[in-house]
Amino acid sequence: MAAQQAVVARIAPVAEDVVALDLDAADTPLLPWTPGAHVDLTLPNWLTRQYSLCGDPGDATRYRVAVRLDRLSRGGSEYIHRFLRAGRPLAVSAPRNHFALTPAPGHLFIAGGIGITPFLSMMDAIDDARLIYTGRHLGAMPFAADLRERHGDRVRIVETERDGRPDLRQVAAELAPGTLVHCCGPAAMTDHVQKIFPGVRLERFRPQPRTHRPNAAFEVLCARSGRTLAVPPNRSLLDALADEGVAVASGCREGVCGSCELRVLDGEPEHRDDIGAPAGRMYACVSRALGPRLVLDL
Repeated sequence: MAAQQAVVARIAPVAEDVVALDLDAADTPLLPWTPGAHVDLTLPNWLTRQYSLCGDPGDATRYRVAVRLDRLSRGGSEYIHRFLRAGRPLAVSAPRNHFALTPAPGHLFIAGGIGITPFLSMMDAIDDARLIYTGRHLGAMPFAADLRERHGDRVRIVETERDGRPDLRQVAAELAPGTLVHCCGPAAMTDHVQKIFPGVRLERFRPQPRTHRPNAAFEVLCARSGRTLAVPPNRSLLDALADEGVAVASGCREGVCGSCELRVLDGEPEHRDDIGAPAGRMYACVSRALGPRLVLDL
């Protein structure tokens, strides 16, 4: 789907090193989204970055995202914090949701730092959901005051410099049966939560380190065009397609955003993504083939 056009309406600080961007529809209403969704922003410096939507899903005139300045920025967050200004047009992808809410007897959300963003709309959507939100101190925790005001004692704010880290094992012991746990935050947090809460749904900032078999060459047939191309061991499927002029949308190139999803018509993909490709799909940026040939809907 073609990118939507939006305009930066406002950039405002919401915590230490965190700004919120309000993106207004340029000409036509923005596409609908559900809690947990994210979009790709194509920045004026030609970088594409992914951010969780944290505004009102019912407002088709505006998207909101929040961006923390990464001290090891690869150019995305630094550009937004230092150079992006109100009035600038931006291309914004259609929303995608790999972290969607599903029905359950109860919901517990665990957030660390900027990982709070997908949970803002989730808390509004589920009246009895509970949230544990950790950060170094209140000044570094975006939206903490608003969450307390809106949701009261359903929100537990943990300032780790003062309170230490929450005892999640005790939380797990007291959890009502059937409660679904969602977590978003830095790797140390998500790894810890995953050990304590089996079946937790995770959204990671970066892909989890994994070991894969050595890359092997394979062939790809583009079913719609009839073109055949080779993917050598030293090139990703995404790059090999681009080399041959086959355009595929892409964002993170790390297997965490889902923008390069392709439909597999034949052959067995080797999934290397972090979000769990649906049946019959694969992500071209990281995944490869288990056999000599794939047939793709291209």
